[in-house]
Amino acid sequence: MAVLAAHQVHRDRSSVIPENAPVGPVDAVRVPRFAGPATFARLPRLDEVSRADVTIVGLPFDTGVSYRPGARFGPGHIRAASKLLRPYHPALDVRPFGAQQVADAGDVGLNPFNISEALAETERSLIGLGQDGSTLLALGGDHTLALPALRALRKLHGPLAVIHFDAHLDTWNTFFGEPVTHGTPFRRASEEGLIDLERSIHVGTRGPLFSKEDLDDDQMLGFHIVRADDYEADGVRRAVERIRRRVENAPVYLSIDIDVLDPAHAPGTGTPEAGGLSSRELLNTLRGLAGINLVGADIVEVSPAYDHAEITGIAAAHVAYDILGLLATPTS
Repeated sequence: MAVLAAHQVHRDRSSVIPENAPVGPVDAVRVPRFAGPATFARLPRLDEVSRADVTIVGLPFDTGVSYRPGARFGPGHIRAASKLLRPYHPALDVRPFGAQQVADAGDVGLNPFNISEALAETERSLIGLGQDGSTLLALGGDHTLALPALRALRKLHGPLAVIHFDAHLDTWNTFFGEPVTHGTPFRRASEEGLIDLERSIHVGTRGPLFSKEDLDDDQMLGFHIVRADDYEADGVRRAVERIRRRVENAPVYLSIDIDVLDPAHAPGTGTPEAGGLSSRELLNTLRGLAGINLVGADIVEVSPAYDHAEITGIAAAHVAYDILGLLATPTS
């Protein structure tokens, strides 16, 4: 059976497009959704385009987890769940793949036995991918990877406002004496001067803590909080207002732990907590952030072994699509 070469794959393009227009996904009218390349949304690989406005990169690493493993398989799972995404985003009125060149750089090879070495390689790779001005969207992997991402982008943009969607604070000090894990990245980032202490915020936190001092420490480290319970009391619109007021016009790094969603909407994750956001609440919150100065993002903690029917992968793929939609929207 013949297999299409990369240059023969039919890409989605409107009838009249300038020669230098972005190369989009494989055309679903000519290549069925279940076929075609294994890139995110069946987009071109980075080596198939001259440059990318947005680069998607996989970070398959989960040595920093404290409970259920498996997020090292997250990037491939998110890509597999992204095949049904389409070119037009009606809620934002943008074409995420047509307004900008989006390409998939594949996965970075990270040492699964050495956290420090894996983080150093992540930082080097992200700097290399972003040095031409491309905005990076990382698919994890566990949340430890937010630290090298912030280290890389701090060098380009200065201290970053962080919008951190998560069930957990991730500002704890150590786990079993280890200072860098998926529960500590934002404490280390604050200590290293990577984040803007007046412009950062957690969204969707809930569940039990080790002590009340966790909240005191978190505030000292520079974070405000929109709790998951606040969505019940005040709704999505109020949450969006609080987030936008907090970050203002600062350069924003968006970090999304998929466990911000309730386990009903994201069972495939390492540290699930009851009482989380719905997929609709998360997506509508992201859409409410249109126009922010978004300079980078990650989606982490997707663990496919616990994900029946691709529920979590589909949610993560749509989150990535909405981030691409934000990046296609002019900064206000």
